[in-house]
Amino acid sequence: MYYEALKTFVNVVEERNFTKVAEKLRISQPSVSLHIKNLEEEFQTTLLKRTPKMVTVTPTGEMLYERAKQILHLYKQAKQEIYEHHHFVQGKLTIGASFTIGEYVLPKLLSEFHQLYPHVEIEVLIDNTAQIAEHVRLFQADIGLIEGRINHTELQISPFSEDELSIIVEENSLFLTQKNLSLSDLQNQTWITREKGSGTREYLKHVLDSNGLKARAFITMSSNQAIKEAVLNGMGMSMLSTYALKKEERIAILPVKEAVFKRKFSYIESPVIEENKNKALFLTLLKKLMKK
Repeated sequence: MYYEALKTFVNVVEERNFTKVAEKLRISQPSVSLHIKNLEEEFQTTLLKRTPKMVTVTPTGEMLYERAKQILHLYKQAKQEIYEHHHFVQGKLTIGASFTIGEYVLPKLLSEFHQLYPHVEIEVLIDNTAQIAEHVRLFQADIGLIEGRINHTELQISPFSEDELSIIVEENSLFLTQKNLSLSDLQNQTWITREKGSGTREYLKHVLDSNGLKARAFITMSSNQAIKEAVLNGMGMSMLSTYALKKEERIAILPVKEAVFKRKFSYIESPVIEENKNKALFLTLLKKLMKK
């Protein structure tokens, strides 16, 4: 392949100076001369006339110069096209996400992902943790993002971030006037919670059971926004992710002494599904952004 020789020749024609070309291409001056000699032997013609003061191009050298520029351009174009064939990201990615992640975390991630890979078609399925696990198990989603725990032996689960939750009440709640409030003071309250299968509902039940708290009643809502509206209207208290409470000025967070409520955000996948590039790229971005 005479690519390097042609590139050297084109530069010599344009610079009319072997020394400058050697410096520009970071090769020795004898290498420049050798490239020209090889081309002249290949085409059996004199391409350049060199004197101590100047370099001139012969008629056949002018002919080769024009073709050489075309050849070099086509070479670069072919190289770029082959690179894009192997690295161009397209196709489809289906992501399942439980409500808290799907409504408050995923939009920013998808915005970043779309900027990096604008040709990937993205489909998002938002449901509770149990249903997202089913979507992944049945190959309806390439990956699932959940805030709860699952018991599916067919799926792999990997934590990627930590989430903090808060107990919320309406802003005129009498609990806000109590000092040194503890969890034991929350006996026999009405709790507004998500439906069965929700990771947030599962975590609330865990907090109540592990602290010996009894509920007067449970009111079930199928969305985080509905829960917030119910709390605002004095129907009871609830527990939601701090992600769901950002920019929410109407709801009061109950300060409970020595109580920290944390859980893991995780992604789930089926080991049966063949690994695909789009999912791998999404996971790389997910781990990078969630570390910030």
